[in-house]
Amino acid sequence: MSGQSGDVEKKRATFGMGCFWAGDSLFGATPGVLRTTVGYAGGTKYSPTYKNMGDHTEVTDIDYDPSIISFEQLLNLFWKYHEYGLTTKIKTQYASLILYHDDEQKLLAEKSRDHLQKKTKDQLTTTIKSFDRFYPAEDYHQKYRLQSHPCLLKSIGPKTSENLQTSTLAAKLNGYIAGASTLEEFQRDKLIAERLNEEEYHYLKDCLIKNQASGLYC
Repeated sequence: MSGQSGDVEKKRATFGMGCFWAGDSLFGATPGVLRTTVGYAGGTKYSPTYKNMGDHTEVTDIDYDPSIISFEQLLNLFWKYHEYGLTTKIKTQYASLILYHDDEQKLLAEKSRDHLQKKTKDQLTTTIKSFDRFYPAEDYHQKYRLQSHPCLLKSIGPKTSENLQTSTLAAKLNGYIAGASTLEEFQRDKLIAERLNEEEYHYLKDCLIKNQASGLYC
């Protein structure tokens, strides 16, 4: 797995917060996140596809290192960077959704939602429920922004489903391209410094600076 961290004790989190391209970028550039994959979850349809999703929601599924980032911190990002209004009922595809993987995540998610609800006049629409099954989206959705920059895409190795879905380097590149980080954090990133040559490094830096102001989008 290209750019994948070694024997790190990892945990998993799954969030639906609008179009999954934005979540993929946001979490991919977040320190402590090891893997991002976009896909469909939360519904009952067997083997959904983008054109036939049924009752599933677009989600970003991640692995993270709990020694670097906590689930509470991930929740803070979820609430802060939600693409669509948290109090507006929208179609299931883009619904606000937290799928918890254990009892601790369930309690923390409910606590964070209740805390935000106390500060919000309108009723939050976010659903919190147990994770059941995740269906990865088609390859063209994985690291969507990175795939538009072939000069950087080649740094993750072969363009395979595995590399697009599991590479830590791919997740970081995709996030930085979208401007989903700070210049300071980018400059501290050892993996980026180690894996990119000088030309690639400056190209990615320019993408980050250019897209910071535009915010996350789909």
